[in-house]
Amino acid sequence: MDILLLLIPLSVVLVLLVGAGFWWSVKSGQFDDLEGPAHRILADDDTPPQPGAADAGLDDPGQHGRPLTSINPNRETPS
Repeated sequence: MDILLLLIPLSVVLVLLVGAGFWWSVKSGQFDDLEGPAHRILADDDTPPQPGAADAGLDDPGQHGRPLTSINPNRETPS
């Protein structure tokens, strides 16, 4: 029965914290546009690709002639 003296105030504080967090998120605009991001993902991008954009991939040789995505911890770093 003594544990109720601890659990009831803790639960009230927890409810107040959750309520304050929800109130802050509503006031800061977190729930203003719920469907917009989903529609932006599905929207078509009709702009043509820029020249040279395909050449900037991750597998292009880097400064030292090695692919940028290769990871080899045993390889010595260039000096």
